[in-house]
Amino acid sequence: MQGGRRRLLAGLACAPLAGFAQSLPSQARSLSLYHTHTDERVAVTYFANGTYLPDAISEIERLLRDFRTGEMHAIDLRLLDTMHALGERCGGPSFEVISGYRSAATNAQLEATTEGVAPNSLHLSGRAVDVRLSGFDTARLRDAALALARGGVGYYPQSDFLHLDTGRVRSWG
Repeated sequence: MQGGRRRLLAGLACAPLAGFAQSLPSQARSLSLYHTHTDERVAVTYFANGTYLPDAISEIERLLRDFRTGEMHAIDLRLLDTMHALGERCGGPSFEVISGYRSAATNAQLEATTEGVAPNSLHLSGRAVDVRLSGFDTARLRDAALALARGGVGYYPQSDFLHLDTGRVRSWG
């Protein structure tokens, strides 16, 4: 009985977040992004009146392009929704983007020179982003992302950023 009660209480602790995620469809969703490598900024509402806004999505995809090659790729809308939910939950003004989409060439270069870069990274398909939230402790951001349970969460405290993706729910770091 004790184990069942603990599981029930743990599930209820996450219920407000699950309810929040379900309440999003009718609400406008916005993101404010700053790319640390290109010094570009985007502050845009990307979802309103029950639909994603193509021009706003294009602005976000341009900012999240592979800044080394200039290549752009479609970004998984679930990733944007996760970032929006995380920003709302944490009250941060703007995400600082370290890496969004990565071309195969960039990923191969990073894999050869940087420890921990996956050869089949979700960055390659526009399903991952590396970020921090301006003025918000990255360890607390990790905890909030884990509570959302929407995909992968990697925590890199020495580099002070969080990896978010729309793959299976898992965590590392």
